[in-house]
Amino acid sequence: MSGPNFPVDPARIALLNVDMQNLFVEDSPVAAPSGRGVLKQVNTLIDVCRKSRVQIIHTSHVLRDDHSNVGIMGEIVPPISLEMIKKSAPSSFLHAELNVADEDILLDKPRFGSFQSTDLEMVLRSRGIDTVMISGIATNLCCETTAREANARDFRVFFLSDATATFPIGDVSAEEIQKVTCATLGFAFAQVLTTTEMIAKLESASRNNQ
Repeated sequence: MSGPNFPVDPARIALLNVDMQNLFVEDSPVAAPSGRGVLKQVNTLIDVCRKSRVQIIHTSHVLRDDHSNVGIMGEIVPPISLEMIKKSAPSSFLHAELNVADEDILLDKPRFGSFQSTDLEMVLRSRGIDTVMISGIATNLCCETTAREANARDFRVFFLSDATATFPIGDVSAEEIQKVTCATLGFAFAQVLTTTEMIAKLESASRNNQ
């Protein structure tokens, strides 16, 4: 069964680059084994987005330092992980090698999804954006939740299969989780593409708009 083939208009699309923070990229228990590879893919995509004048939004999964907005996550997520995503913790900072520019939007989010308890939808609607590309870490947590939230709000969703990554859970490998998550999203929530395929769509759209 083939999936959707969404149109691309650079003026109506945003890159939602999800949680490319230190602890998720490398050197932590919840880092994706391929985190640095994803960082390279994301930066490549960002370069093309800048040339195409696509709005770039970087999210960070962070909590207030006093944990006053932790909610039920405090009953689920191990305390050490919660400490790592405190706003002031260096582990929660965006990775130093991430391509961030002054014109990018930085969005703090207290939950896995980028829409919950944030002004993301307002930001997108006010700019006439109806389509999002999703990259980042972790595929099956913040990236997938964001994709489902966007779909539920009638945004078209492009999900980047090789510009997202995750970590193993128990005896389930990161590769297995990645494959199932992308298959599920492609079936009902998003158009799943590689970075190369997404770049080709963006460049084609930009040429057609000249």
